[in-house]
This record gives sequence, structure tokens and C-alpha cells, in this order.
Amino acid sequence: MTTILVTGCAGFIGSHLSEKLLELNYQVVGVDNFDPFYPAAIKKENMAGFIQHPNFHFHELDLRESGSLDYLNESVDLIVHLAGKAGVRPSIEDPQAYIDSNITATRNILDFMRTRKIQKLAFASSSSVYGNCQEVPFTETMNVDKAISPYAFTKKSCEVLNHTYHHLYDLDIINMRFFTVFGPRQRPDLAIRKFVRLISNQETIPMFGDGSTARDYTYVDDTVDGIVKCCNYLFDHESVFDTINLGNSYPILLSTMIETIGKTLGISPKIEQLPMQPGDVDQTFADISKAKNLIGYNPKTSFETGIQNFVNWFHQNQEK
Repeated sequence: MTTILVTGCAGFIGSHLSEKLLELNYQVVGVDNFDPFYPAAIKKENMAGFIQHPNFHFHELDLRESGSLDYLNESVDLIVHLAGKAGVRPSIEDPQAYIDSNITATRNILDFMRTRKIQKLAFASSSSVYGNCQEVPFTETMNVDKAISPYAFTKKSCEVLNHTYHHLYDLDIINMRFFTVFGPRQRPDLAIRKFVRLISNQETIPMFGDGSTARDYTYVDDTVDGIVKCCNYLFDHESVFDTINLGNSYPILLSTMIETIGKTLGISPKIEQLPMQPGDVDQTFADISKAKNLIGYNPKTSFETGIQNFVNWFHQNQEK
């Protein structure tokens, strides 16, 4: 049975991916360190549906520590590296933590691959690497040297680090640039989950800027499908190093996002307009033609459907 190691398996995207891989009859080795960025209880709940699956093996460990993976006895065929410290604004407050959790942890993954002779890696990068690029949509060939947050520069640094190990050790790697993934189990700090909770409670929501910023929201099932397709591509090809956008190619204005949530909940949002936050980009907009051509990526979930799905999950979990 083919085995895939998923780092960050207890997180939002990692838990959905682990479920999908198990459904596809892969053996999954999951690792997570339950980073205190948000409560460990939420992450454990994310894994509740598959933690007991016979083909799932979980290890709690910290990838920042050199050699942390050495004791794993499972034979691994491919790694999907999703683990890392997330969040643009917190990275401005504590850049070193992001260097440790993103860059150092990724180097430890790459060294583990080299030691164990694991050739295949799908790496979670971010649309943040594009910074405030004025040209849209964002294509993978654009210059991404102008990061505007520590989070973004760590993701760009990891892409470069991956290329170095590909060049030196012939590792097959795809850098996957995610674009504002949303859906059930979304992190508590992210706007959609926060806004649904506040609007449901008839509380005021903060709107940074005039509502004209835009994000290329991508539903989690579509992102997971893209990751699986990247894995399939890596299994089928050798001497691979590539970078692809996994977005939706349909930016949604902040004002439209708020309006859609209000309409789905049947509640008129109360908005407090605030200044733009440092490190936030004006818009993200993915050109996904390369992903379509290379791996057959084809996102299917509309923003409205994704919001309805999230609201349904939110109500089922009775979060207040």
C-alpha cells in the first residue's frame, strides 16, 4: 500500500486531505505539533473522524527540532508538507517564530527525505508570495521578490530551499500556492469563520479598509483535490520541480463576502470600518491555467455554495 506522510494533519486543510487520502486507500502517516496558535482541542476534533482508521498512524512531534522525524518506522513514498505557522498579521509581531516553523521545519523535512531516500514532495506555499503585485491574474512566472510580510517571505524562502534540494539531490517537488482556502473546520482566526460567529451573535464585525480588497476564495474540497492531483503527478513523473497556483480564479470583494454571509444567515451585518492592516495585500487572483494543464485541476465549488456549506457545518457544531 502506498504511504503518504501528511504534516499538519490536524489542521484545517491537513485533516480534510488525510480523510480524502484514506478514502482513496492510501496509508497515511500524520504528524502535528498542536501549535498553540489556536486550541489543540479544535485540532483533535478535526481528526476525530479518522484518528482510529486502521490505515492512519499519528505522531505528535515538532518539525522545528532537527531529527524529530528520525524515529518514524513507517516507509514513506511521498510527503505532503502542510505544517507551518500561518497568519500574515501575527508574523509581523514574531518573525523569528515563522522562520523557525516554516523555513527550519521545511529544511528538516528535506533532510529527512534525503536520509530516507524519499523522492516526492508536495509543498504548501501561499498566494502571499505575490505581495501587492498590480498585474492580475497572478501567474507562476511573475517575480515574487517583493514580499510584504514575514509570513510571505518564509513561504518564498521555502520555495527557493526546495529548488536547492531538487537541484542537489534530484528530489521531485511541486510548490502549491494556495489561495485563501475556506470551508468546514476553517481556522478560528480567519475572516469567514469569525464573521459568521459575530453576525450570528448580532455582534459588530470589523471591516479593514473600504471593502474593496478582494480574495480568490477557494473551497477546501477543491484545494484538496488539487493536492491529490499533485501527488498523482509526482508519482507518475520523475525529475520534477514545478510551482502551481491552486486557486479559484474568481476574486470576491470583502464587501461581497460580508453581504453573502449575511444573506446566508438571514441577518443584516453590523459593520465597523477600520484602517487597512499592515502586511495585508489589496487582492489575490490566481491564474490557474497551468494547474489545469499540468495536473487537470478544476475547482467546482462556487463561493455561495461554499459559504452555505460552512454555515451548515458551523450550526451543526453549535459554535458561539
